[in-house]
Amino acid sequence: MLEQRWRNIVAAHPHAVALREAATGRAWTFAALAAAADAVALPADDRPVFPGGTGPEFILQLLRAWRAGRVVCPLEPGQVEPAIPAPPPGIAHLKLTSGTTGRAKCVAFSAAQLAADADQIVTTMGLHRGAPNLGVISLAHSYGFSSLVLPLLLHGIPLLLAPSPLPAAVVAAAEWSGEAALTLPAVPAMWRAWHEAKAIPRNVRLAISAGAVLPLNLEADVFAQWGLKLHNFLGASECGGIAYDRSVVPRTDPSLVGEAMVGVRLACAADGRLEVRGAAVGTGYWPEPSENLSAGRYVAGDLAEIGPDGRVFLRGRAGDVINVAGRKVMPEVIEAALRAHPGVRECLVLGLPAEASRGEAIAAVVAGSPELEETSLRDFLLARLPAWQVPRRWRLEPALTPSHRGKLSRAEWRRRLLAEP
Repeated sequence: MLEQRWRNIVAAHPHAVALREAATGRAWTFAALAAAADAVALPADDRPVFPGGTGPEFILQLLRAWRAGRVVCPLEPGQVEPAIPAPPPGIAHLKLTSGTTGRAKCVAFSAAQLAADADQIVTTMGLHRGAPNLGVISLAHSYGFSSLVLPLLLHGIPLLLAPSPLPAAVVAAAEWSGEAALTLPAVPAMWRAWHEAKAIPRNVRLAISAGAVLPLNLEADVFAQWGLKLHNFLGASECGGIAYDRSVVPRTDPSLVGEAMVGVRLACAADGRLEVRGAAVGTGYWPEPSENLSAGRYVAGDLAEIGPDGRVFLRGRAGDVINVAGRKVMPEVIEAALRAHPGVRECLVLGLPAEASRGEAIAAVVAGSPELEETSLRDFLLARLPAWQVPRRWRLEPALTPSHRGKLSRAEWRRRLLAEP
């Protein structure tokens, strides 16, 4: 199915530029890309193919796997090939989850499920061939694979690959498109770096942010300075795109993530977690199945509310609730209040073990301006939150570096803080 859809794209647009590598200036038409992939045959076996890297070779290896009918499992830089048994018939693709809440898992997809995710993204976001994608995020991660790779191969939307997400590299890469409008999917940390460096390309027409919480102040600042709306995009490795913020002005509620993608049905499970159904939901985890992902249904770890107008609000992760002497608070509530401080760039709130009678103590890791002080942050929160929700332990950092997936890991910071005196 995937191979045939690719061949249809090549037949429809053989001489149009499909892929360009900004670092070298090399470009491939759809016909040339097909010829380069066809020039190399994969070994005749049934092992999964593990495309890797950040350049054209990733695309070529993927196309060779499709032609050979092999299962594909993309690997990000630093990932090693997982030792997994052969998936059952009908599985075309395996995604490795981020593992931010534990050991990484494989999510199994059929060709139809994989294609459905790309179709839903293209339709919901209005992607088209006249607005190439500028690729700065990982091609192997679910976000980049479904937003950059599949639109290229299944919908003929050109892809322009930047050599890195550094501000100067992104501006230089965007120049290769001339005056053509660009679509730029990224993560909040990238948008902040480009905004502060005054390096958002002027020809970006559709700006997408996913992978982590998009701070309201960043969204508002980019809109005020550049006239560019950052569209929040919620997705998961298990089901692809979930919700998208279609509004044309900045949000005013940090918990709002948008409305359901076209073709996606959302509900709240009995325990308050977000329930996703649709044609793009994966077959299941492999090789260890879970009832959270089966029969076209995925129950996320996010607690959610869905308004009568279909807008989706996330209320935190089910496993991140902090218990302070019997009173419970979501860390996202405190993080949202902290991000309203003009000197705070990024923050992470988590619970640490306290005395047995007190449950947990709230800790905050904050990055911001050099003049930030713990006392001023405490006072700022005391004016906005109940005193028991104000962190007792603080860690001020010059910067918080997200993972290559754009996420900050509470589990990692919990380990670091517990290792300190």
